[in-house]
Amino acid sequence: MNNKNIITSKDNPVIKLYQRLSSSKKDRLQYGLFVLEGLRIVEDALRDSFGVADLILTESAGEKFGESLFQADLRNTRTIVISNELGNKIAQTTQTQGVFAVCRIPPPVKPVFRDNGRYIVLFGLQDPGNVGMIIRTADALGIDGVFMSGSCDLYSPKVIRSTMGSVFRTNIFIENDADALFAMFAENGVETCASVIDSDAQKITDCSFNGRQAVLIGNEGNGLPPEISERCGKRITIPMCGSINSLNAAMAAGIIMWELAKNQSR
Repeated sequence: MNNKNIITSKDNPVIKLYQRLSSSKKDRLQYGLFVLEGLRIVEDALRDSFGVADLILTESAGEKFGESLFQADLRNTRTIVISNELGNKIAQTTQTQGVFAVCRIPPPVKPVFRDNGRYIVLFGLQDPGNVGMIIRTADALGIDGVFMSGSCDLYSPKVIRSTMGSVFRTNIFIENDADALFAMFAENGVETCASVIDSDAQKITDCSFNGRQAVLIGNEGNGLPPEISERCGKRITIPMCGSINSLNAAMAAGIIMWELAKNQSR
C-alpha cells in the first residue's frame, strides 16, 4: 500500500464531510448522504447495491478486510485509505473495525400495498435504538413495510447501526403529514390500528387482522396522541400481568409484529 495515498489529516475534505454527515441531520438532507461504520453493515450496503459513494478503510482494515470488500462492485464507489489514528478519531464506536462508508440516500418511492399486507407505523418515536430495533424486527418477521411519521432521523448513525443492515432490506417510507398518511391508508384499503395502553381496547391476542393492516406505535413516553388514536379503525392493546402497565416501544412493537405475521394469510 502506497503511504503517499494514505490520508492522515482530519481536515481532508472527505473526512470533514464524513464527520459532518455523522453529526448533522441538516447536512445529511443537504447532501443526500449518510454514513456507515462497521464491516458487516458496509458489506450489506455493497451487496445490496445501496449506493455506496465512498468506501473508507484504515490501513489495518484494508489489509485485514480489503480482499473480501474489493470483491464487491465498486465501479461507482471511491475507495479511500486513512491512517489507523484518523480512523479512531472519526469512529463512533469504542472498538472500531476501521471500515466506513458514505452512502447516497435513496429517492422516496411510493408504497405498493400487497394483499393481506402487514405494516407498522412509527408515530413520534424519538429513540434511535428503538427505531433501529423495530426495523430489524420487521425485517426478521417479514413485515411488508415500516412507515415513519414525526420520528427521529432514519439515517442517523445510531438508527442505522441499530438496524444491523435491515435498513437495506426493509421497505421503509417516511410520511410526516398525518392527514396524508391516513388518506393513503384509506385509499388503499388498509385498516389502521392504534396500539394503546387501555384495558377497554381489544386484546391483541383476540385480533384476527384480516386484510391489509397497519398498526401505529406511539412515542416512548406519551404513546399516540389521542387525536391520532381516535382516527384509527380500532384500538388494540397487549394484555399484561402483575403490576406492569407498559413495555419498551421496541418490545411492544416486536410483540405486535409477531401477532401480525402469525395471522397473515399468504
